[in-house]
Amino acid sequence: MNVLSMKQFWPRVRLFSLVLGVALAAAPAISAQDSATTLKIDVKLVNVFVTVTDAHGAPVGSLAKENFLLKEDGKEQKIAVFSRESELPLSIVLAVDTSLSTRKDLPLELMSARKFAHAILRPQDGLALYKFSEEVREVVPFTSDLKAIDAGIDRIRNGSATAMYDAIFLGSQALGRRRGRKVMVMITDGGDTVSQVSYKEALRAAQESEALIYSVIIVPIEASAGRDTGGEHALIQISEDTGGKYYYATSAVQLDEAFRKISDELRTQYLLAYYPSQRFSDSEFRRIQVNLLNAPPGGPFELRNRAGYYTVKGSW
Repeated sequence: MNVLSMKQFWPRVRLFSLVLGVALAAAPAISAQDSATTLKIDVKLVNVFVTVTDAHGAPVGSLAKENFLLKEDGKEQKIAVFSRESELPLSIVLAVDTSLSTRKDLPLELMSARKFAHAILRPQDGLALYKFSEEVREVVPFTSDLKAIDAGIDRIRNGSATAMYDAIFLGSQALGRRRGRKVMVMITDGGDTVSQVSYKEALRAAQESEALIYSVIIVPIEASAGRDTGGEHALIQISEDTGGKYYYATSAVQLDEAFRKISDELRTQYLLAYYPSQRFSDSEFRRIQVNLLNAPPGGPFELRNRAGYYTVKGSW
């Protein structure tokens, strides 16, 4: 079991390259030239994974390239690569909150997490199991071996405090070194008490890694005086900004349902990849917008994708 210390990433070193992800096999290279007011970016390919759900919340997998309108900073982009139900490998960080506030619910969380791993993993995929309380630990490194994952789940025990943002940051760092689709599933009550990184740093790390953050927020007692609604809202925003989703769960049934929905979505996604038409920008963050054209019956539809990408890497 490896302890992942935030001190591994400090002191900070300024980096000016960003790996924007993989489209169908190779990680595109990026170079950036920084001036006083304008950034010149040479970007080969930008990957955008899009989830589309119908009026009942069910994933929609029958759309074509012509159904999507893709924009960067308000300017329409030509979709160079389109893939339905991508066969790219799937890398998942499954992070479980083991702080004292989740003590009563931990057995149910682990049971649902086990079912999720067995339902989603294929031989080409990899899942890494993390636990976080006062520190973040990698319990099982990326693997598709279900026996190893089951054994790791059996070893998880409760801790005390909660380093939620550290878990997002470190999980994103790990995912950033992976190829294909990248997902982090957070099982937590949304509180954070001891993280060494901030909300903004955790969000940026997730966005730079291209990870979709799915949050399963455990709410055992809705009106609990100790409930951290601020942490919940932060987690919800991170999920939305990365193209993932959040779920509330107050029972074992709702936990299983949340994991089932996440599994269904990961099997029914679209990859839209494009070469940015704009090479100069006054901002290091470029916003991505995806809209639906000529939608089929069954709407209204909801589209989810990452909010954008950074053209220079954060100074971790």
